[in-house]
Amino acid sequence: MGPFVYVMAIMGCGDGTAQCTEARIVPTRFETMAACQQAAQAELIRNGDLDFPELMASCRSTTAQFVMNTAKAPAR
Repeated sequence: MGPFVYVMAIMGCGDGTAQCTEARIVPTRFETMAACQQAAQAELIRNGDLDFPELMASCRSTTAQFVMNTAKAPAR
């Protein structure tokens, strides 16, 4: 399986993190979830121009994950 790639979404939320919506995707791609999480605080500050009471950062993998089907087809 190849390497994973992570992206960070900046989420705009109402008061109390209720009703969050994706406001922006950070253009930087991260090689690990830890690297993405470490960058979250700086990215929240950088994206402070968004008009929401609260902002959150959400890291997630964008690498497609495939499951190999190793079951044999029934004989015909």
